[in-house]
Amino acid sequence: MTSSPNSQDIQTLFNDIAPIYDQMNDWLSFGIHRVWKLMAVKWSNPQPFDTALDLCCGTGDLTFLMAKQIFQGKVIGVDFSSELLAEAEKKQQNKSLNSEIQWLETDVLNLPFEDNSFDCATMGYGLRNVTDIPACLLEIQRVLKPQAKVAILDFHKPSEDWVANSQKWYLDNVVVKIADFLGTSSEYAYIYPSLERFPNGESQIQLGLNAGFSQGIHYPLFGGIMGILVLTK
Repeated sequence: MTSSPNSQDIQTLFNDIAPIYDQMNDWLSFGIHRVWKLMAVKWSNPQPFDTALDLCCGTGDLTFLMAKQIFQGKVIGVDFSSELLAEAEKKQQNKSLNSEIQWLETDVLNLPFEDNSFDCATMGYGLRNVTDIPACLLEIQRVLKPQAKVAILDFHKPSEDWVANSQKWYLDNVVVKIADFLGTSSEYAYIYPSLERFPNGESQIQLGLNAGFSQGIHYPLFGGIMGILVLTK
């Protein structure tokens, strides 16, 4: 069993990779992450005038998609990497959006919001990296309004051995080598150990129910390499 990094390690890691974060997401997912993000936003069920939350927002892809879906509402993008949020603010300058966006640097394990504040939420590639998944789900459940949904998109370790072996080969021989060329190989070497620690879909549903959500469903994507967990308060 590999040891889990602490929150300071993770924060430093994402600050370091911020300049190439979008580029590496393209290589990690063959560019298909854009489709998966659209699916996550759809399953979070945003409506006009909603107040929405995008957790671990990174450079804002899901935040921007949410802001296009919500007419005259508000979307708050939360991340604890100041460098990723700076990249998100740069990208926003070229966006035409229907809703207000607010960026907030804070920890998803200790959100500075009142109970029952948000109509919907998304989280992209964040749950796998938090230091306490049950605590994170409890906090999301707390800030959502009754009946609200959160859609959580992340990489997974596939259950089929041949798919899992192919994924590991690709990470080791393509992604990390590209990262090495860009001077960030040590940062991207964390991905496979994080997949090894990450609960499977059924376990994620149970963790959601344990956190107080009333319903949960997990959608495996791309041969189980990716998945979206949808939880309803």
